[in-house]
Amino acid sequence: MTDRPAAVFSGEDHDFMGRALQLASHGLNTATPNPRVGCLLVRNGVIVGEGFHARAGEPHAEIHALQYAGDAARGATAYVTLEPCNHHGRTPPCVDSLLAAGVARVVAAMEDPNPRVAGAGLRRLAAAGVAVESGLMESSARELNLGFISRMTRGRPWVRLKVAASLDGKTALASGQSQWITSAASRRDAHRFRARSCAILTGSGTVRADNPSLTVREVHCERAPLRVVVDSQLTTPPDARIFEGDGGVLVFHAERDAARETALEKAGATLIFWPAEGRVDLEGMMRELAARGVNELMVEGGEGLNGALLAAGLVDELLIYLAPTLLGTQGRGMFDLPALSSLDERVDVSIHELRRLGQDIRLLARLNNA
Repeated sequence: MTDRPAAVFSGEDHDFMGRALQLASHGLNTATPNPRVGCLLVRNGVIVGEGFHARAGEPHAEIHALQYAGDAARGATAYVTLEPCNHHGRTPPCVDSLLAAGVARVVAAMEDPNPRVAGAGLRRLAAAGVAVESGLMESSARELNLGFISRMTRGRPWVRLKVAASLDGKTALASGQSQWITSAASRRDAHRFRARSCAILTGSGTVRADNPSLTVREVHCERAPLRVVVDSQLTTPPDARIFEGDGGVLVFHAERDAARETALEKAGATLIFWPAEGRVDLEGMMRELAARGVNELMVEGGEGLNGALLAAGLVDELLIYLAPTLLGTQGRGMFDLPALSSLDERVDVSIHELRRLGQDIRLLARLNNA
């Protein structure tokens, strides 16, 4: 396999890979637990086939592109946003199909982080005489699949923690009232992030106080994300709105109570007992969610859960919506964190994106250790 720097690739290569990345984004809300992948077939500078992976169990991007191209795939270059698979899963290996079609060159944006692939697909193509190159627009490809990469390499989801707050960092009044601090535009935007998430996590306190449904409503989404509740003492009401609708609900708990467990199971919850010193083992919970195919996890909880996840080093990204209003010192904060004795103990982040939504500001920041 030839792995050359992106600067060596031609402008045409960049254009075609850019189109492949656009195709991959069509599976943003649907491909889970699989990665979002796009493929473009080009022969003599002309696009002869294209495709993307839409849903688990359905053909991969390469197969759609090959079917589109037909005989025109022979001698073509395949631009793929992720290394073609070389193993049998729910579908046959894409490497076999590319070789059978006579593709002459494969350009991959990045190698597959899945240990079952991890370069094996590209090596097999190269061994069969196909010109193979990788690394073209890799950063864009990685952005598209942060969750899948996290699950494959770290054994846990990419955790995006969402907060809606005033300019002075308050998420609710002292009484708990919080609907609504931010605008309708911000709430619609947050639903876009819900739609791309595999699961949405909250705490039992938020369920009791706000009774959220945690469903995707403001944007079209054909797949209902899994909903997850951290509930150490099994205090989630069985008639809570979170049990309504599709998608399923997991309740992680740390205490046993037969009557409460039965009531929650009748409401539709799947209970997972995962204790650690009287609380839910958050690291263990993340491993369990990864084992269930959760790539991206969106957290919509209160300051207690937010602070616990941050303190445990389990947050990768902060999605913060700031409204042009002030709620004062008695309002509830974003994160319940222990007092710092030194600025050296602070939690540093890097601003990834800043956008205005009407009068609100959306801030996307990443933990420096993510």
